[in-house]
Amino acid sequence: MGDGEPSTAKARLQPETGATKDGVPLSLNRPPAHDLEPWLARIMVAIAQAPDDFSVSGLLCNDAGYVRTAIGVDWTVGTADGELRIRDETFLCGQHSKAMPLDYVGGIKVAGFMLKPGAMRALWGIDDGPLIDRIKPIEYVGINDAELTGLYQPGMSPEDWLLEIENWLRHHIAQNGCQPPEQLSQKFEAASFADPNQSINDFADRNGVTARTLQRIIKRDFGLTPKQVMRRARTLDLAARLCGVADENEEEIYLRFFDQSHQIREFTTFFDMTPRQFVADRQGLLTLSLEIRQARRLEVLNRLDPNAVRPWMSDPILPPVSQTAN
Repeated sequence: MGDGEPSTAKARLQPETGATKDGVPLSLNRPPAHDLEPWLARIMVAIAQAPDDFSVSGLLCNDAGYVRTAIGVDWTVGTADGELRIRDETFLCGQHSKAMPLDYVGGIKVAGFMLKPGAMRALWGIDDGPLIDRIKPIEYVGINDAELTGLYQPGMSPEDWLLEIENWLRHHIAQNGCQPPEQLSQKFEAASFADPNQSINDFADRNGVTARTLQRIIKRDFGLTPKQVMRRARTLDLAARLCGVADENEEEIYLRFFDQSHQIREFTTFFDMTPRQFVADRQGLLTLSLEIRQARRLEVLNRLDPNAVRPWMSDPILPPVSQTAN
């Protein structure tokens, strides 16, 4: 998610689940409980209080499928199916081939989970391709909205909300006998985190599959070609660095592009603005979702401990939540 609100508007957002060193709201996000790790990449909740008339225009951006519950805030999102209005409901977010416009009114109160590649198919029998640049109500996969939206109760803590979501999914998996997704797409995602410039054919060879098989599986589990997934990873790493939620020691992020014109062209294709414009129009809420991705990326690459204070955080967000299955 992203926004380009002026500094005076930023001051009206009162983060409750963490902030960057310059006050941009962050989410409480962590790895899921151990028994849910085959399906989930991350679980998150973001809360920031604001007046009811607080209005922001910005961007929404996912490089993974998400299930999100939005409470007490009006969202208007420009999807591939047209404009979508959301309030007090749970919805399924597909991956993005590019960022999409988002307007919201009110503060931030959203919780949910990031799916691992292939998990959408394992949990609900649908591929990621049809959901590229789209958002669907949770009924799209046969789930009554009240099951998930009703988990939130006024006054509950962010940690308790996350635990309720995990318990719901744990029950869903057991009740439906859901099997873990295949591993190849997850290995490919990890490869994109490590080096998005690496050879697609070399990856296929290392993992004992043909290039054609890799193309088919990645298209199924990402909705994009392997090359598109790598290009997106490279651009999102750069965006995270520009937003200040990346490892500042990773200077190679800038060197992944052939030259400055290549960097500008790739960035503009995804965000519809140049890197310079992106920095000038600070993407506050986009910072929130990029931070989730970067925290997970660095943990997958064993560069950051899940309980560590991330270098871009002003303070530890909240005490660690138990990872033990209930």
